[in-house]
Amino acid sequence: MASEQTKTNEQTHFRTCNLCEAMCGIEIKHDGAKVLSIKGDKNDPFSKGYICPKATALQDLHEDPDRLRHPVEITANGWKTISWNDALDKVAAGIQSVQKKHGQNAFGIYLGNPNVHNLGGMLTIKHLLSSIKTRSRFSATSVDQLPHHIVSMHLFGHMLRIPVPDVNRTHYMLIIGGNPLASNGSIMTAPNMRQKLKDIKARDGKVVVIDPRRTETADIASEHHFIRPATDVLFLLAMVNEIHLQGYAAKAQTNNRAAALAPEIERIADFAKDYSAESVADITGIVANEIKRLVKEFCEAESSVCYGRMGVSVQEFGLLSQYLIMVINIVTGRLDEVGGLMFPNPALDVVNNSGPGYLGKRHSRVSNLPDFNGDYPVVAMGDEMLVEGEGQLKGFMTVAGNPVLSTPNGEKLDTAFANLDFMVAIDYFVTETSRHAHIILPPVSPLERDHYDVTFNNFAVHNVAKYSKALFAKKKSAKHDWQIYLELAKRLDKKAALATKIERRLVNILGPKFLLDQGLRRGPYAGMSLNKLKKKPHGLDLGTLKRMLPEAIKHKDKKIHLNIDFYQADLARVQAMMQNYDDKQILLIGRRHVRSNNSWLHNSYRLVKGKPRCTLMLHPETAKEYGIEDGQNVKVSSRVGSVMIVAEVTDELMPRVVSIPHGFGHGRKGVQQKIAQAHAGVSVNDLTDDTLIDQLSGNAAVNGVPVQLEAIAPEVVDLETTDSNTGATTAA
Repeated sequence: MASEQTKTNEQTHFRTCNLCEAMCGIEIKHDGAKVLSIKGDKNDPFSKGYICPKATALQDLHEDPDRLRHPVEITANGWKTISWNDALDKVAAGIQSVQKKHGQNAFGIYLGNPNVHNLGGMLTIKHLLSSIKTRSRFSATSVDQLPHHIVSMHLFGHMLRIPVPDVNRTHYMLIIGGNPLASNGSIMTAPNMRQKLKDIKARDGKVVVIDPRRTETADIASEHHFIRPATDVLFLLAMVNEIHLQGYAAKAQTNNRAAALAPEIERIADFAKDYSAESVADITGIVANEIKRLVKEFCEAESSVCYGRMGVSVQEFGLLSQYLIMVINIVTGRLDEVGGLMFPNPALDVVNNSGPGYLGKRHSRVSNLPDFNGDYPVVAMGDEMLVEGEGQLKGFMTVAGNPVLSTPNGEKLDTAFANLDFMVAIDYFVTETSRHAHIILPPVSPLERDHYDVTFNNFAVHNVAKYSKALFAKKKSAKHDWQIYLELAKRLDKKAALATKIERRLVNILGPKFLLDQGLRRGPYAGMSLNKLKKKPHGLDLGTLKRMLPEAIKHKDKKIHLNIDFYQADLARVQAMMQNYDDKQILLIGRRHVRSNNSWLHNSYRLVKGKPRCTLMLHPETAKEYGIEDGQNVKVSSRVGSVMIVAEVTDELMPRVVSIPHGFGHGRKGVQQKIAQAHAGVSVNDLTDDTLIDQLSGNAAVNGVPVQLEAIAPEVVDLETTDSNTGATTAA
């Protein structure tokens, strides 16, 4: 009888999964109070029924008993639930106390990755930031996609004018340091990448992967080439050189619309002339003839595109490498062409409703690193809290972020957060970072809020628009993140301009969908509105990517600014790397899994099922050299710390390269995520080095970290002791 009653009450809700960049459409069966199932929405024009395993975590996250539902304050007896009014008053008072005593910029703020997956957060975070009035801002951008933003700002005049691979129509895709089968794209919003790559091969095309690891993507590619970590810049310089030597740049010139818009294009040949395929072969590990062949195939394909992602971005030459990837697409005539790199045209035009970005207006107090668009690099964060002197950070707020696990030198950050005068976290959980907070303010779950993908439509490989209303109404005792921001802004910014107060009042009454509707009406599609999208629960198909040059360029002269002098200055650093290269080093790289999403989905029991994923991958030759056997414990050490981890011996890695996945390390004391703690693993960011950076951008270099290996004998492991603070093991 009960099951019949449930079936009678069964309802269907369509929305977009917002747990990663892919924007997959999902169909949720529910009874009005509880989720019954989550499946792919076959009528979604973008994902067409595809979902990855992460989608089910929306239910796990919503129902998670460890998820905070009320504000909590730390006391001598642990966490205590307090009212929203008390919590917000205390947070505002704590911020003001720090700033009054130590100065406006003594209070810092960090914005984590989930912010960009959040409609209300994206449209209202400015009110929180402007009310705190601090220059001490940090975000996940500088341990991720910062090079993409800087390159696009320089070339096209806006940090968000980022072209993406036209993967649905290309005949040759060169993927460098990317694993879209695990990431579902990444700065290339593209659900079901497995099928898209198969489709390339089915139309007699080719997929080539360049990566230190034979990834899931490399496994289904046409071919895969191992490359030594952080030497991508040499491979790319050699490619640019070969494109000119083999005459392909000249051949492309006739019909190259993008090159015609780039006044400095003739200087590119000289830029790379010193980097022959032969000169880079030994260091990169890719033989000269293979580099030359790849150039020939790329340039002679009916259409082709070069794409690089995390493996390229988060290393010592991340910015220069992403620049060279863009240059390769430009000089070969693949920018703004079908099957090449093309510009999305989203219904909500973020580019025309935001500033272009800037680099280096200010520099961090201790490490003198440049800010980007008001954010300092995350690698500067620990020192800004720990190094005494004028401007030292004494208070801090994290918003949907867990930097202790997700940014370099996590142990230093752990110490830094523990020594703050006041800290607040806007977070669902008591995490490795938020455990240091005095107060935690939890927003509602993703299923309790409306959704429109403000960010990732800007990177979509097909133009679509979709609005999803909240599945479940929030309880009166809960608050949306945007309500938290506005409540704090009201308390902190009582002298705000009248126009600002009016906007905040309207958003508070009408919600962020009021701002969304305004943006849609001002966008590039006539007649677009929120009401129109509400009538299309599966989403609206806005068509394939189209040529957008020169209109897409935001520079006033409508030219592509190659900014060659800026990038050429970094070649001195490249030369120094070549001259001092030590091929005997063991280099650490990260990896991700389709069932993981940074550090914040490990409390989903569905996603942690299966064999342990937090292992040290290493090649059999490397294992033999260090006397390491599969399944054995290994001590991995770097300049900043060490971890004990189980070895996974595999030929997926090239020799002298090891890999540890990102986002684990849940064994620290005080974390309140039972499932994550039962699958704790170790944090790769207890090894990554906050002094290892891309000096041109300030971006963290978490790939290519030098480490040392030590096999731990079983009898030694039996005598190990456990650090009560971190959960890490150390040999006795």
